[in-house]
Amino acid sequence: MRRSIWKPIVVATLVCGTLDISLAVILTLMHGREPAAMLRFVASGPFPQATDWGAAGSILGLGVHYTLMAIMVSVFVLAARNRSYLLNMPLRAGVAYGVITYAIMNLLVVPLRFPAAWPPKPLGIATQLFAHIVLVGLPTAYITRRYLRRWGLDPAEALVVDLAAEARRRGALDERIGRLLEQLDRLAE
Repeated sequence: MRRSIWKPIVVATLVCGTLDISLAVILTLMHGREPAAMLRFVASGPFPQATDWGAAGSILGLGVHYTLMAIMVSVFVLAARNRSYLLNMPLRAGVAYGVITYAIMNLLVVPLRFPAAWPPKPLGIATQLFAHIVLVGLPTAYITRRYLRRWGLDPAEALVVDLAAEARRRGALDERIGRLLEQLDRLAE
């Protein structure tokens, strides 16, 4: 029986969320702006009026930030639980996941909510890629590996199970393609 995945999700969310928001605060201060205003801006994603809510908007922004981080972390932990080969290569998996989270957030989510933020500037791209890869993807991958391996999921054995499942899926797909090609042949006659 598999153990609860709440612990790696909570730990990775707290670690990655704290690293990421710390970078955001540092960058905000470097630009001569108020961290509280930055947090209200984060809250304004789902709550557009939050920029006018003072301290409550800032606290809400912190909550929104950690909620988004929990979603990002949960997706990876669930993927690694079901695709345990990700545990064998945390560096590659973490970098890849960082790029994926960057793309989703900066090429989809942010432009949909804040169209004026598009296109991003080169320094913004570099900063966001750094944050998503180094502060989110890599810690998430290594924390997930630590907890899932500690719980007795042998990555080598799990890899064999994953490969067998993939072979079954491909076999089923090959059968469907074969049937489709046969139907096309009949239609062409």
